[in-house]
Amino acid sequence: MKDRLVELITLISSGCMGPEEIERIADEAAQAYADPQGFLKANPDINYDEDFPIPLGEWVVVGSLPETVLFQADRFDELLQQIMDSFGKQVTFNLKPKQLAKADALTALRRIQVQLSALYPEKGGYVLTDFSDPLDDLLQTVLVYTCDLPRVLDLCQALDIHAAPSYEFLREELEGPEA
Repeated sequence: MKDRLVELITLISSGCMGPEEIERIADEAAQAYADPQGFLKANPDINYDEDFPIPLGEWVVVGSLPETVLFQADRFDELLQQIMDSFGKQVTFNLKPKQLAKADALTALRRIQVQLSALYPEKGGYVLTDFSDPLDDLLQTVLVYTCDLPRVLDLCQALDIHAAPSYEFLREELEGPEA
């Protein structure tokens, strides 16, 4: 399990996290998956509630990802701003958060995805990907290189962590799989 977690965190971090940090998170999450009660006893400062809709190990992964990797927001303009901030001033975005303020969810996600697809062409761009079940925000996503998306989805399925390309997932929910 730990090896899968290391690979998953490495892929979703897109170079934003060092190997030591990835290893530490994967190790803690693997311990939490293997022995939740033992992990909670050894880490009394952990604020995990058994009523959460995700297992403790997944919660450790989600809670340990930096804000440059895991994006959480209630609105699409906030989500885009967080993504832009994670890239810094050196990356120019044609899309601006205010352009999403009045857009419906599907339109906003399509616009964000088009912008992200144009970044880092060597890797096929990025895919905005829903990650895990949000606890406090409506939107909880990571950026995945297009070339890495199939492996990320396989790893998430093996670890029983919800993951799906955000735009396609919402489109299928709203329009059905034939759309």
